Amino acid sequence: MNNSIITFPSPANEPVKAYLAGSPERVALEKELERQSKIVVDIPIIIGGKEIRTGNTGKVTCPHDHNHVLATYHKVGREEVEMAIEAAMKAREEWRRTPWTTRAAIVMKMAELLATKYRPILNAATMLGQSKNIYQAEIDSACETIDFFRYNVHYASKIYKMQPKNGNGFIDHTEFRPLEGFVLAVTPFNFTSIASNLCMTPVLMGNVALWKPSTTALLSNYYLMQLYKEAGLPDGVVNFLPGSGALIGEVATQSKHFAGIHFTGSTGTFNSLWRQAGDNLGKYIGYPRLVGETGGKDFIFVHPSADPKAVATAAFCGAFEFQGQKCSAASRMYIPKSLWQPVLEDIKKMCDEVKMGSVMDPSNFINAVIDEASFDKCKSYIDYAKAADDAKIVVGGNCDKTVGYFVQPTVIETSNPHFKSMEEEIFGPILTVYPYDDDKVDETVELCDTTSPYGLTGAVFGRDRMAVEKISDALAYAAGNFYINDKPTGAVVGMQPFGGARASGTDDKAGGEFNLIRWVIPRVIKETLVSPTDYRYSYLK
Repeated sequence: MNNSIITFPSPANEPVKAYLAGSPERVALEKELERQSKIVVDIPIIIGGKEIRTGNTGKVTCPHDHNHVLATYHKVGREEVEMAIEAAMKAREEWRRTPWTTRAAIVMKMAELLATKYRPILNAATMLGQSKNIYQAEIDSACETIDFFRYNVHYASKIYKMQPKNGNGFIDHTEFRPLEGFVLAVTPFNFTSIASNLCMTPVLMGNVALWKPSTTALLSNYYLMQLYKEAGLPDGVVNFLPGSGALIGEVATQSKHFAGIHFTGSTGTFNSLWRQAGDNLGKYIGYPRLVGETGGKDFIFVHPSADPKAVATAAFCGAFEFQGQKCSAASRMYIPKSLWQPVLEDIKKMCDEVKMGSVMDPSNFINAVIDEASFDKCKSYIDYAKAADDAKIVVGGNCDKTVGYFVQPTVIETSNPHFKSMEEEIFGPILTVYPYDDDKVDETVELCDTTSPYGLTGAVFGRDRMAVEKISDALAYAAGNFYINDKPTGAVVGMQPFGGARASGTDDKAGGEFNLIRWVIPRVIKETLVSPTDYRYSYLK
């Protein structure tokens, strides 16, 4: 019997390895890249720990080499989704009764396995399947995933310590019960760490999950399932369901056991799932928890007092790292006309210096966008700008999908603050810039606040700190993660919990305790030590 009170102090963030030529981590990664490049993985459906192959298959290819098949995967049908619900509910009772410290130990083992044995495996799979360069893979599939595991255990310990006071003659305590059903985790392609976290945060708190992974991130996500099993996660706690998101969402939200959605993806898809949940409210045991991080149109606002070189670096890195496919990527910039030319020249210089190509060449800073649909969307915005009277391409603008889905880092300059690419989410390496008159800061701040329906990330640059404070206050609801004199990307678990409001989601802040508390239902228990035997108050006696 374990009656220890185990503490989980705030961890240190996982150090980012350098991957210098000849270093142990570089040698291990190159060996794993070679291994994964030479095989075609058969990715099954995993329900209740059992591998299922339907024969209805699809292919996983490299975005930077779309003729290179990495894996085939089996797609679920309605029957498999219903089987997964049954398996999850079968596993639920034992998992919810498992001591939370045991659940925490399993998650902590996941972190250690990923920091060691699985580090090159997950990084290589993320590089090949999602076209991330070495650094982008390391900070995502290794470091951030490890941080989510370790910090979430720490945050869970803080939540379980939240207990009420006792009074004279009675004892109070709070139980934090998992939700009464299963959680549907719908995960994106762009971060392996987010895919893991959307499953494992509810699971750590005692829940069971149906996991709908992104088709374009299946390789890394499948290796995550292997990691979970090796760490000791019981069968059926997470059920892995490749296939149609529409079908999985429809079947899941019709089940009376549907208890919540943990989602990252498009605003339209989340709205659809929310509506389905609303339409089926009468079927559910309780009100479901709907937690989502959705779209963004992230901005950089530049005050006339800003340092041009700092702005240029932030714009380049914030807009073009991982091909602009981060939820937080800079997509629009408002800049004083007096600063625009020096900033533009520095951006051009950086774009001229970087190389674009396959992740297999570590000197390539820019890689491919995720698939053909993304490529075509990016190209449509570039073509639109080329034909417009109120905009022009000032950097980049070339696209080529002959071998892979390559879109050159592109900057559009516009005289119209409501130009199409200033307002609409693109999710690619395209930054649209609106140069404004230096004496119209306040009017332009209002434009920045009201142009987009989203509210995910944003940044303000300026050396006039009082002006920066005024702008920050005016943009209070324009971004859930706001940066002063820094690019609007790069949130770190435990430091900047991440999420936005407005059309960007429910702002439940992955990487902080706010998110974990959404996956529990508190039960407050009062135990009276000596029960009263007389109904009368003292003055009535």
